[in-house]
Amino acid sequence: MEEQKIELKLIRMSEVQSQEIEWLWFPFIPYGKLTIIQGDPGDGKTTLVLNIAAKLSNGIGLDENMKLSEPMNIIYQTAEDGLADTVKPRLELAGADCERIAVIDESEKSLSMIDERLEEAIVRTKARLLILDPIQAYLGGGMDMNRANEARDMTKKLGLLAEKYQCAIVLIGHMNKAAGNKAAYRGMGSIDFFAVARSVLLVGRVEGQPNTRAVIQIKNNLAAFGHPKAFELSEDGFHWLGDYEITADEVLGGLAPKANKLEQAKQLLRELAETNNAMQSNEIFNLAEEEGISKRTLENAKKELNIRAKKINNSWYWELDMIQAQ
Repeated sequence: MEEQKIELKLIRMSEVQSQEIEWLWFPFIPYGKLTIIQGDPGDGKTTLVLNIAAKLSNGIGLDENMKLSEPMNIIYQTAEDGLADTVKPRLELAGADCERIAVIDESEKSLSMIDERLEEAIVRTKARLLILDPIQAYLGGGMDMNRANEARDMTKKLGLLAEKYQCAIVLIGHMNKAAGNKAAYRGMGSIDFFAVARSVLLVGRVEGQPNTRAVIQIKNNLAAFGHPKAFELSEDGFHWLGDYEITADEVLGGLAPKANKLEQAKQLLRELAETNNAMQSNEIFNLAEEEGISKRTLENAKKELNIRAKKINNSWYWELDMIQAQ
């Protein structure tokens, strides 16, 4: 049987309208693209996503890089937890506006990534965030996630859906057991899932800190990598800690962070304050860089120690005598 010839269609780049990337959470979750959040079972992926959804439903961001002008409608699809006894209580504990969080009823037919009901639900609810938890549950009966061509086709369709409605689509994935492998290859199934996502976040335990979970960006095609973050799980719920000094290798290898860089930065500033009332900021940045402390971490230490900056003859100085007064 002769294969049908497909007509050649060319798109000139002059005809393409340039668009800026919009962000739900810069630089971690873009609108109109796929994001994967992966980690080992029980390490807090779902807890993180539920708490993000709860905040967004109230029009609040997790931090200053999650900017909202109004409460957001969300579709949260989960195959692992009961809605009545697990998902709803966890959303209520997180303070969610449950009126704004919808679930597609799967009682008559299970959902897959290419199910038309996904598009219908986005249109009907005007959702700007769709969560599928976990990836493995939404592949459809006959699809093998380890076969690259099948994984690519399915995620491509989902990506087109995200783009069409400028909806952020977040896929939650379990890690496989290949300890020590690169983070990219420890996601379950084909590497094509990792390839199609524009952003991939790793959630994992922090060695020696039983209640702390790190969030580390291990892929970003759209911007510079975001600074690692962390949150805490305690008896009274979820607490966002913000910037945290840890690497993906430390999380995957079960290693304690080499040093708490924020504490290291504060110690550096205290030591400089012993011999200097004020110092030029560039000089402090250079000293910190030699010790492997980033500019951002140093700025955070400055803020925590209530150090003020002042401008003298076009140069910025940090008033280190403020530390001595504390």
